[in-house]
Order: sequence, then C-alpha cells, then structure tokens
Amino acid sequence: MAKCEVCGNDYGMTFEVHAQGAVHVFDCFSCAIHRMAPVCEHCKVSIIGQGAEADGKFYCGAHCAREAGKVGIVDRV
Repeated sequence: MAKCEVCGNDYGMTFEVHAQGAVHVFDCFSCAIHRMAPVCEHCKVSIIGQGAEADGKFYCGAHCAREAGKVGIVDRV
C-alpha cells in the first residue's frame, strides 16, 4: 500500500501521476486536483478546466485574464 501525499491515507488503490520529472501518489482525484491544478493568478481558484494562459501566467478564464490587464484574451465557445 502507498500513502496519499496530500491527505496521508494509506490505501491499496492509490495511483501515480507523472509530471515534469516527478512522481506523485494520490488516493483520489480530489487530492490530485488539490496538489496538481494550477491556480488562477487573478482570483486564486484552482483551474480544473481549460483555463487561459497569457505571458506565462494561468487564469481560470478570459475574464480573469482581462481583469489582470491582459488584452486579446477571449473564451472559446
């Protein structure tokens, strides 16, 4: 069994996420999202959807990017 790196649960069905040369162990998607999801530069929400990226910074959507002063960012519909 392996322990979740977020909550410490010792669980027989943990899973690994390999990202940027590191291996992370989680017991559920909630813990994986908590640790791995980028955070919006403007409103600080975890970005678990498409999001937007401008000048190397991540935003939950075009609205927050524009609020942060980024121009030309639009949501795709």
